[in-house]
Amino acid sequence: MDLCVTIKGVSFLLQAGLGILANTLVLLAYVHIMLTDAQLQPVDSILCHLAFANLLLLLTRCVPQTMTVFGMKDLLDDAGCKAVIYIYRIARALSVCITCMLSVFQAVSVAPAAGPLLSGLKLRLPRLVIPTFVTLWFINMAVCIAAPFFSVAPRNGTVPPFTLNLGFCHVDFRDNLSYVINGVAVSVRDFAFVGVMLGSSGYILVLLHRHGRKVRGIRRSQGATMETRAAKTVVMLVVLYAVFFGIDNVIWIYMLTVTQVPPVVADMRVFFSSCYAALSPFLIISSNKKVKARMVCATSSDQERQAEDSKDSKAAKN
Repeated sequence: MDLCVTIKGVSFLLQAGLGILANTLVLLAYVHIMLTDAQLQPVDSILCHLAFANLLLLLTRCVPQTMTVFGMKDLLDDAGCKAVIYIYRIARALSVCITCMLSVFQAVSVAPAAGPLLSGLKLRLPRLVIPTFVTLWFINMAVCIAAPFFSVAPRNGTVPPFTLNLGFCHVDFRDNLSYVINGVAVSVRDFAFVGVMLGSSGYILVLLHRHGRKVRGIRRSQGATMETRAAKTVVMLVVLYAVFFGIDNVIWIYMLTVTQVPPVVADMRVFFSSCYAALSPFLIISSNKKVKARMVCATSSDQERQAEDSKDSKAAKN
């Protein structure tokens, strides 16, 4: 196997494997929290939903991409390609939408109550989380409905112009107009959400800087500490998304300028566009005490069981 192909395959394999494992652990931790605490806090619900969207993204993009890099062919037929591409588009859209939702929610939560409107919004905010999830799902399912019509299984022979060659599937836009319109529409949507999340995160940073000493001096309760920690986690998630979003869109803009995209360029875009989905759960695990505590408890339980099994085996031998 060629060295370049090996490096690419191992990179995709590590990204998919570690990302799927980490997102699954985050989801299991939140399921345990929900079962023991009866109810998730709004921020925890948003983070849980973000982990689910990122898990879907990795399963529908990185896994088939990894299998293709290692030489597996004819993974999907036309119907399979349409389903996988449609789910991937929805998951990718949900990832940016939920990250934006998280930043806006946190900005409103930490904002000082300057009037009855903001005070009322703060009170209603927890009840708006589930309706917002439902709305985002329906909107993105409707917006991404065109993706399956352009998705087909790879055909033998050359790749037609204005086709995104994903390896396991082709997205054939037929002509330059539909190719450019699709790219511009996706970019405009993403830039709008990234702009909102960057504005919200900037506002959070300003508030944290302005009121940091005052909060430390007046409010030393656990709630204040948790609120500040949650705000910092949100800002780090937004920065992480913005970095990989920038790299992704630089490659995407290049892809819009050529009639036939080289496979290596498409692979680079897949890798960088999936980095946020693979790395964000590690940030959640490291910064969220609830999630970390569940994982520590699970590890401790495993160690206790192993110790008991070892004692039992020794006793049986004696």
